[in-house]
Amino acid sequence: TIITILSAFAPLMSSATWLKATTLIKGALLCRGPRRITSLLRVLGLSNEPRFEKYHRVLNRDKWSCVLCAKILLGLLIALLPSGFPVIVLVDETLERRKGKQIRAKGYYRDAVRSTQKKVVKCLGLKWICMTLVVPLPWNKRPWALPFLTVLAPSKQANEKQGRSHRTTVDWTISMVKLVTRWLKRSWILVGDGAYACIELGHRCRKLNVTLISRLRLDACLYEFPEPAPKGKRGRKRVKGKRICSFKDLAQDASQHWIEADVKWYGGQLLRIRYLTGVNLWYKAGEKPLPIRWVVVINPNQPGRTDVFFSTDTNLLVTDIIRCFVLRWNIEVTFEEVREHLGVETQRQWSDKAIGRTTPVLMGLYSLACVIAKEMRQSTLLQPALTSWYDKKDQATFSDVIAFIRRTIWAEKYFSNSSM
Repeated sequence: TIITILSAFAPLMSSATWLKATTLIKGALLCRGPRRITSLLRVLGLSNEPRFEKYHRVLNRDKWSCVLCAKILLGLLIALLPSGFPVIVLVDETLERRKGKQIRAKGYYRDAVRSTQKKVVKCLGLKWICMTLVVPLPWNKRPWALPFLTVLAPSKQANEKQGRSHRTTVDWTISMVKLVTRWLKRSWILVGDGAYACIELGHRCRKLNVTLISRLRLDACLYEFPEPAPKGKRGRKRVKGKRICSFKDLAQDASQHWIEADVKWYGGQLLRIRYLTGVNLWYKAGEKPLPIRWVVVINPNQPGRTDVFFSTDTNLLVTDIIRCFVLRWNIEVTFEEVREHLGVETQRQWSDKAIGRTTPVLMGLYSLACVIAKEMRQSTLLQPALTSWYDKKDQATFSDVIAFIRRTIWAEKYFSNSSM
C-alpha cells in the first residue's frame, strides 16, 4: 500500500535516487526523535552502510523538484475530499529555530510559542510559509490541515548580503496562490490570519477567482461606494465615498441591527454569537479600493473582545466566513504535531539545497502518512491508544496514525506469511 501511494512521485527522480528516497521515507516513518540521515539509516539497520554519503545526496545534490512533488501531493489530497466539500487552503508561517554561520537564510523573527501579549520573544531561525488543505478524515471529527506546499522565505538581512531583492510574506503568498490556481484550475478559498489582511493580496485573489478570508484590524479604513458622477462633470472620478465609523465604535453601538446566529466555534462547540455585517470598500493610499464583506462578531462568553473578519467574495454567507476562519486553527495543530512526531527542527543540514528541501519533505510526510493510513484503514482497524489515565479517547490523533503505519511496516518485515 505504501509503495503504491509513493509510486506517484517516482517519475520525478532517477531510479537510483528513487530507491534511496523510498529508503529515507521509510526510515522517517519508523524513526523516533531527531530526523537526521544517520538516525534514519540506523533505524533501518544500515548503520554499517559503507556508502552512507549517497543518502545525504538525495537532499543536497540529486536532481528533483519540491514544487512538482507538491503538485502531485495536492492531487492525492484533493482525492480525499468528499463530494461537494469546498477546497479550503490555510496559509500561515512557522519558525524553524536554527543557528549557524553556514545557514544563510536565517533571521530574527517573533517566536509565537514563547511570546505573550505583554512580552515579545524573538528567535534566530528560518521562516517557512506553509499551505495546507483542509480535509475531513474518518478517524477524527475535526478536519485536519494537511500540508502540501512549503516555501522558505529568507530574511531581509540575508537577501541584502546576497544582493537579492527582498520578498515579503505577502509577496511569497501571491506567488504560491498563482501556482496553486494553475494546478487546481477551479475556484478555491484561501484562509489566513491578520498577517494576510492585505489589499494587494485581495486584488490578486479576486483576479485569480480565489476567495480570501482573513481577520481585519479594528482601525481599518472602510468607505461607502462612490456616488455616480454628474453627467458632464470634468476631472477624475471618485474611487470611494464617505468613510464609515470604526469597528470599535460599531461594536459598542447598541442601536445597530445585530443578528444572532449559532455557529461552530473553536473546539467544535456550537456557540450563539451576535454579528453585524456589510459590504464596503477597503481603501489605503496608493492602493485600488477593494470591495469586501466584513463581519463584526461579539462572543457573549468574552464580552470585552471584538473579532472582525472579511471576505473578498461579497456574496459569501456570514456563517460560511466564520466557519472557514475558525478552521484556520487546525494549521497550528499541524505545526505542533510535525515537531512532536516528525522531528521538524531536529535536522542538521547545512547546504542551501538540503535546508530548502528537508523541512518541506517532513511537512509533506505528515500528509502522506494520512493518505497511507486512510488506504490501510480499508483492511485494518485503526484504534486510538488508550491508557489508564486517558481512557476516554474516542478519536484517533496523529500519534495513533503514525503508530498504525509503524506496526504495519514492522509486521510486514518480521511476520510475513510464507509463500509455500
